Amino acid sequence: MSKHTEEWALVLGASSGFGAACARELARRGMHILGVHLDRKATLPQAQAVLQDVEATGRRALFVNGNAADPQLRSQVTDTLRRELPRGRHLRVLVHSLAFGSLRPLVASPGEEVTPAQLDMTLTVMAHSLIYWTQDLAHLDLLGPGSRIFAMTSSGGTRVLPSYGPVSAAKAALESHVRQLALELAPRDVAVNALRAGVTDTPALRKIPGHDRLIAQAQARNPGGRLTTPEDVARAVAVLADLGSWVTGNVIGVDGGEDIVG
Repeated sequence: MSKHTEEWALVLGASSGFGAACARELARRGMHILGVHLDRKATLPQAQAVLQDVEATGRRALFVNGNAADPQLRSQVTDTLRRELPRGRHLRVLVHSLAFGSLRPLVASPGEEVTPAQLDMTLTVMAHSLIYWTQDLAHLDLLGPGSRIFAMTSSGGTRVLPSYGPVSAAKAALESHVRQLALELAPRDVAVNALRAGVTDTPALRKIPGHDRLIAQAQARNPGGRLTTPEDVARAVAVLADLGSWVTGNVIGVDGGEDIVG
């Protein structure tokens, strides 16, 4: 029997990309999955497929379709988790994999440049929501010894691309939040890390202008001769989840060495 039996993982962004791969991998490792995703009718089958894959492992899957940055939905989900967790248990893994933001230049013609509302939304969804979820989980005593928090960042946190400014700012803020949360949660024996994936062919990547060029450059540059996959990242999450809390406050590359090649 898996040592993770009766443990739960909360995956934000569970229907595609890194979130979907993490949900599947952590279920294979024995965890029940509480997934949050935002899908309209056309993409709902993706979420259903992940849910079915989790259930096929014999684990439970509770999926909620809604905006992970909505305080009411956050309250609903954390209340569900509190009911489902066995008495005295803490959430084992929180995966923050939210990729919803504005891809606009910071300075351009009126109507083309990012607006204050768009910039605020991008930072809230892709960065600040990590804090708000962590706060609510901590207040309900759902985080404690053995809990692991993972946030998905990218090289965009330190590099620039056309029209990527709002998302780049969100990734930089996310990494800063990870460091601060690692400091503040260390007394609870909770580890917090960011995973910096290499270029990965996900729905989020395909929304970036010039994504075809990014893919071609990464394939040519990566020492492994291929792109990073969501499964690469999910396996890293599963392994890091089993390490002690002394690995915390880091931005950990999962990219086959892509970032070290000029």
